[in-house]
Amino acid sequence: MSDYVITTDSNSDVLPAFIKENNLTIIPQYYAFGDTVYGDQLNMEPHEFYETMRKGELPKSMANNPEVIRERFEKLLKEGKDILHIAFSSALSGSCNNVVMTANELTEEYPDRKIVVFDSLNASLGEGVSVYRAVELWKSGKSMEEVYDILTEERDHVNVSFTVNDLNHLQRGGRVSKTTAVVGSLVNIKPILTVTAAGELKADGTVRGRKKSLKTLVSRMEDALDPDAYGKDRMVAVLHGDCLDEAQSVAEMVKNLGFTNVVINDVSPSIGTHAGPGVVGLVFYGKKRS
Repeated sequence: MSDYVITTDSNSDVLPAFIKENNLTIIPQYYAFGDTVYGDQLNMEPHEFYETMRKGELPKSMANNPEVIRERFEKLLKEGKDILHIAFSSALSGSCNNVVMTANELTEEYPDRKIVVFDSLNASLGEGVSVYRAVELWKSGKSMEEVYDILTEERDHVNVSFTVNDLNHLQRGGRVSKTTAVVGSLVNIKPILTVTAAGELKADGTVRGRKKSLKTLVSRMEDALDPDAYGKDRMVAVLHGDCLDEAQSVAEMVKNLGFTNVVINDVSPSIGTHAGPGVVGLVFYGKKRS
């Protein structure tokens, strides 16, 4: 097996058991309520985080810390490892750029080592499925360069669509326009959003009612599949903001389509800051994102 390791950030929402099993190094993303900063040594469980939001407290998110990136990368470089880092979308945060700058500095100091940064142009488990894919390819003996090339080839095919209960969280963080937030706040109107090929969020219509919005995620997935390129053994991921029952309902609908590898996980607080309680999303391989 090639002598490199795969790293990512906590925004990828990879399951903790998978992180432990594969000894993945995670770069923390930060969030705060008031003056208290969370994300690394200090953390909130997802339910506690979303309950705090429901009570009216508004968190804020922050990019990763270059000093922490340096510390964690340098430890791996000193062990003689090259690094393939899978990053949160550069279109949504400065975090990817922080990693690139730190990587450039370190490769000057460690000229015998390589650090390759893959910009997922995605978020949450949209980023995370690329981590799962990279580990799969790494275990099969692919070189770091081969894994990077495959991830790049498949990147635009990693589709993400999601619905939220309250667009004001996304508007407050500058992720969607005020006009979009106003439309999404109309009584019983639920927005559908996607992540574009450029890694940005885009409002992609509305439906009436929560149940209809969840069914719409699955029906749109069905329309966007590319069965000739990606089979039903490919991973599908369901993400949620403290609404597990609804996420499980979406997962069952996906399994009824014949998919055999479906994972469910919480949306991490650093992303949940913008999505809010009740976000539900669906990640799958299909036709190219526009």
